[in-house]
Amino acid sequence: MTTTMAKGRASLSVPRLAPLAAAAMLLAACPAQAEWRVTPLLLVSEIWTDNVNLTEDQFAHSDLITQVSPGITVVNRSRRLTVDATAQLHGFAYLHDSDKRNLADPGVIGAADSTSNTQRTYSGNLKGELLSDLFFVEATASRGQQSLSAFGPRAGNDLYSNRNRAEIDTWSISPYLTHRFGSFASGLVRYTRDSVGGGDAFGYNNTGGDTIHATLASGASFRTVTWGITYVKQKLGGADYGDSTNENLATNLRYVLSPRWSLLANAGYDRYRYEGLGGGDQGANWSLGAAWSPSLRTNVQATLGRHFYGTTGTLSALHRSRHTTWNISYDDIVTTSREQFLLPSTLDTANLLNSMFATAYPDPVERQRIVAAYIQANGLPSSLTDSVNYLSNRFIRQKSLRASMGYSKGISNAVFSAYANDRNALSDQQSDSSLLGMAQNSLNDNVRQHGFDASYTYRLSSRSNLTAGYDFNKSESRSGNYEDHQRTLRFGVSRRFGDLLAAADLRRRSGTVGRWTNDGATSNGTYTEHAIVASLSMQF
Repeated sequence: MTTTMAKGRASLSVPRLAPLAAAAMLLAACPAQAEWRVTPLLLVSEIWTDNVNLTEDQFAHSDLITQVSPGITVVNRSRRLTVDATAQLHGFAYLHDSDKRNLADPGVIGAADSTSNTQRTYSGNLKGELLSDLFFVEATASRGQQSLSAFGPRAGNDLYSNRNRAEIDTWSISPYLTHRFGSFASGLVRYTRDSVGGGDAFGYNNTGGDTIHATLASGASFRTVTWGITYVKQKLGGADYGDSTNENLATNLRYVLSPRWSLLANAGYDRYRYEGLGGGDQGANWSLGAAWSPSLRTNVQATLGRHFYGTTGTLSALHRSRHTTWNISYDDIVTTSREQFLLPSTLDTANLLNSMFATAYPDPVERQRIVAAYIQANGLPSSLTDSVNYLSNRFIRQKSLRASMGYSKGISNAVFSAYANDRNALSDQQSDSSLLGMAQNSLNDNVRQHGFDASYTYRLSSRSNLTAGYDFNKSESRSGNYEDHQRTLRFGVSRRFGDLLAAADLRRRSGTVGRWTNDGATSNGTYTEHAIVASLSMQF
């Protein structure tokens, strides 16, 4: 059942959704016709696994797990207000009381209590216009499992497991002003208040951020040469983390040679102040590049330059054909784990499919509905590189290369992604001492990750699908002389009966279990899991 209301008010009871709810109630007073759709959800699953704790093979034990997950989605689409919110409560019952069995081995990398009785997940996004073409507000909130370490089982759909995982909460609220100065320029001034927390039990510090963002960009009177200036200042505060500040000034120029070719130039200055030895880094940066747009379906941009931390560059390449969509990107930035948790996923499954279905479904609202139904019916992950991020309290230089491809033709659909990630810590190890302990204090100094995820769907009929998927991840600590492998192979079948979706899946996972000795050395064990999952899900 879908409930529709005109000029309604939105209120979500989850405490961390307070910024989202407050912004929605503020916008409800605006004179805009709104349609709210409130849809209850229910998922019931039976899960049999021969390694419920994802522990070493000699310690593995099987269990039958019953999962019941009621939830709700709230959606609004109007001229001045857009809301997308989903919340679910997940309850688990164990045939053999697996929730009372603990790993209880501090030598295991990423060890934690084995399983949960309940989990809460939610995500919400709001964008509204308070004053026409002048004053806007955006708000987000989320809660979900994230990987404690880059080494160990990755967070996934098995929400009952706590192995190498922490519950991370985020929220942000961001009012901003925009103004157009005739055809000369347009400006934006934005303030953002955000928070990331939930991992304090593991030594990950809860932090709050205040950010000022100001941009001035050239207007319509600039055609051959366009320009922009951006200034960002952010202050972060944490309980035992110490305050930090970063300032970034960036300028950009684009010289249009032809409808297809443009030259790019960027220059700026960055300043980072944080706790620990050295106290921060600062310096000028510059880059030169080009942009190529041979058609509306193809766009390529690349730059090469210099930053205070070394030679750097960027790449963005997009292409869409009748049956495929391609996306390749590379960036080299200074960032933190908290910043990555607040950002939307770089290789978001919905965005890739949205691009793939753009020609077949030109209406964006209808296309969003088709994409959501496709993801649910085929059991695709929400992110194609889920859980690449992990807990760290340090500033890091992150170099990321990502590629994704979507294919759709006839009765076959496929989604593929690959990535390579290189993280080098800039701030002092002391920030992560409570998170890693003395024996592992260099684990996050230099971490390299690469992997891929592939999913294929064969449509048996208008209501039935066969799916197959495989993903691989390798993480390597250069400073800790340790590496880790994770693999997952899955097969499934699904059939829709009206609003009811029935699915059955087979899963095989394997990976490395790292163990620290008293002198700081590592030894490797392995784990293997076989699981059968049968589920029924419905939108009322």
